[in-house]
Amino acid sequence: MFGFGTEIGIDLGTASVLVFIKGKGIVLQEPSVVAIDKNTNQLLAVGVEARRMLGRTPGNIVAIRPLKDGVISDYEVTERMLRYFIHKTCGKRRFFKPKIIVCVPSGVTEVEKRAVIDATTEAGGGITYLIEEPIAAAIGAGLDISKPDGNMVVDIGGGTADIAVISLGGIVVSESIKVAGDKFDESIVRYMRKKHNLLIGERTAEDLKISIGTAYPRVQNATRECRGRDLVSGLPKTITVTSEEMLEALEEPVTAIADAVHAVLEKTPPELAADISDRGIVMTGGGSLLNGLNKLIEKRTGIVTYIAEDAVSCVAKGTGMSLESIHILEKSMMSSRNFKRLR
Repeated sequence: MFGFGTEIGIDLGTASVLVFIKGKGIVLQEPSVVAIDKNTNQLLAVGVEARRMLGRTPGNIVAIRPLKDGVISDYEVTERMLRYFIHKTCGKRRFFKPKIIVCVPSGVTEVEKRAVIDATTEAGGGITYLIEEPIAAAIGAGLDISKPDGNMVVDIGGGTADIAVISLGGIVVSESIKVAGDKFDESIVRYMRKKHNLLIGERTAEDLKISIGTAYPRVQNATRECRGRDLVSGLPKTITVTSEEMLEALEEPVTAIADAVHAVLEKTPPELAADISDRGIVMTGGGSLLNGLNKLIEKRTGIVTYIAEDAVSCVAKGTGMSLESIHILEKSMMSSRNFKRLR
């Protein structure tokens, strides 16, 4: 249990939630999935346990992902999920409400920001601040964003890909597109249905993406067995899928990300573009781990592109680290304090 002055950072992602506690580091990383009994509205499971239920539940139980494309799609379920994670990390019997920073995609609207602040406050948070994902990702990747130098960050999560050029602690040019890890999975499901007449679930598609998925031709072709339902016979079927097929399946979403990176570079002031050319492009987020995606962006832009160390937790780390310099970032952040003034 934590007492006075608990400060926590939350990476509220479409695919997973990471919680950072000041002085302790990342204390929780779980999928953003909630299982609810429809008859009683009772919360049955959250996180890992609920994810195991996706696509496997009986009629009265529903496994929900309450965030879609980086924003809240089911307010009530998001609040219940946040409450569960705050209680799990901070304890239920708290004397003081923790100060919380939550990160949001760079393209979210004021209404969506308010929904996040409301949900966090209702779930038991004290003063709540919002930080934009690319800034949190850059801080977590170890970039010094306070200097007048250009840094380019490509943060690919589950719901959104955020591309931003950062200088002097703020975003100069940015683009947020709703093409990321979830769209990769959907493309694989579509491809398997069209090419092999095989219906597979989200989790199977994700396994294929992680094991043999690729955005750039592999030196050595990889294969993996895939199980699903044959759409012709209606019976279970197992086939062998190759990484070359995955390259074909993922072509559309990875090209969209490369196009967005190109578009941001076109809008970048020349002085900052020169800095980026020297320093390279940094990729963060789980989606950046797709095999060959950095090579594709490098080929498209001609700029060295590298994946940050511990890419999955960069945003959570940066969100937590920004707690240290909240007095500097506060002017550019939306918080529950100035939100109340706006009401």
